[in-house]
Amino acid sequence: METQVLIIGGGVTGAGLARDLALRGIDCILAEQRDLNAGASGANHGLLHSGARYLASDPGAAAECRAENALLKRLAPHCIEDTGGLFVAVAGDPEDYIADFPSRCERSGIAAEALDPAAARELEPGLSDRVIAAYAVADATIDPFMLTFDNLAQARALGARVLRFTRVSGFELAGAAIRSVSLNDETTGGRFQVRAQLVINAAGAWAGRIAALAGIHLNMLYSKGSLLVTQARLNQRVLNRLRPATDADILVPGGTVSILGTTSVRIPDPDDLRPEVDEIDRIIEEGAVMVPELKTIRYIRAYCGVRPLIGSSGGGGDDRQVSRGFTLLDHGADGVNNFITITGGKLTTYRLMAEKTADLVSARLGVTAPGRTAVEPLPAAAADRWTEPGLTPNLWVRRNDPNDLLLCECEMVPMSVVESVADSLRSPDGPPFSLKALGLRSRVGKGPCQGTFCSERITAHLYQSERFSGRDGVSNLRAFLTERWRGQRPLLWGPAMIQYELQEAMHCALFGLELEDHEQSGSPADDPRTA
Repeated sequence: METQVLIIGGGVTGAGLARDLALRGIDCILAEQRDLNAGASGANHGLLHSGARYLASDPGAAAECRAENALLKRLAPHCIEDTGGLFVAVAGDPEDYIADFPSRCERSGIAAEALDPAAARELEPGLSDRVIAAYAVADATIDPFMLTFDNLAQARALGARVLRFTRVSGFELAGAAIRSVSLNDETTGGRFQVRAQLVINAAGAWAGRIAALAGIHLNMLYSKGSLLVTQARLNQRVLNRLRPATDADILVPGGTVSILGTTSVRIPDPDDLRPEVDEIDRIIEEGAVMVPELKTIRYIRAYCGVRPLIGSSGGGGDDRQVSRGFTLLDHGADGVNNFITITGGKLTTYRLMAEKTADLVSARLGVTAPGRTAVEPLPAAAADRWTEPGLTPNLWVRRNDPNDLLLCECEMVPMSVVESVADSLRSPDGPPFSLKALGLRSRVGKGPCQGTFCSERITAHLYQSERFSGRDGVSNLRAFLTERWRGQRPLLWGPAMIQYELQEAMHCALFGLELEDHEQSGSPADDPRTA
């Protein structure tokens, strides 16, 4: 395969870059070792920052967030719920930080309206009666999956190619350039080469490993952040604790739930992460100081992602003090003239990161077409709209089709939506359809039962429609539930424990899914209770 630009990494930055390049008429291929948004782009708050969170620690990042927040609200409104946000302090929070907040906002051009604590509690009744200060800011929420899918939909329409489950395994260097890139198809085991004029490393937390293939060292810091999903939506606005950034100081509304977090824990390996019980306890304890109901609400899932940070040293320290700005590196200075890395940054600044990278690419290729993503709205792709909370129930009720059975009752996902997503994933040369891919592109499995019931109904339907045959559906069912289980394990108390006992009875005692590995390979069973 040949192309002008090979992009490595299928997160939102890589997707935004593919769209930006395609709009400039530059041919590109995007390769992702797993599915789209498999890294930090799919494991975050979904917060569109106003910039106020970084006023003290990183004023540059704060200014970038402020500008991109306003731009994305105008250009991608279908991906955004413009909730607004509050920064609130409770008794005992640092008084100097509270006092300096308005002047810091003014210096960075961030609008912040002072509210009386009683007025703030009227807007958000769940707030503690210990609130002593409050400011309204322009925070919002954004759907990172829809954002990535829509960027890639337009890029594909303009000729870009996307290779999912395709891992970069090596570079062939000739002189001071990458002559070709070796890739492995993770679903078939096949290997092939791509020749590109420029290679862009947009692999997020894995950017250091990609750079190492070219003999280049990047001092990557891996900062794990864990988050919790509540069963019900507790707040209408983004709630931020008005204090220096620390654990559990943001509560983000997202559709029918709220997301609480996050932590910052240095880890040695971005592939080895999971939410830990002590983190969950700490998040709930701290979060309940701002919103007391967080102490007793049911949580349906925990998850975590890795922030890709560039550090000045590999030692300890507070990763929250590492810049949240992005890093764009032209590796010509390292002796590889056609290799560029873009990493760091925030979901909020993905478009700016892609634009600056595309500007550098255009300069290197001699392309004079200007960037258009700052002025051209992001089109909504019909096939990729099913991640939006509440969309499928509205459509299902309006259609009133008795034959369109609900397969996921928690999120009211009907048969027609499952078929639509499955059709959009059908490709003769792409990876096979999977339940995990369906869950990534819809609301399936994201409700209170976390896939306990819908996974079986959907698997049965996919057998009936001949999308699954033989052991395919059973293996898919097991993989889907194992992924769901990773987020449930740290939450096993009260109602969550009852839900787990039901799930174990259905999927282990009835279907014997914990025996699947043993039957297929003869190895000891991978019991999902200890996965």
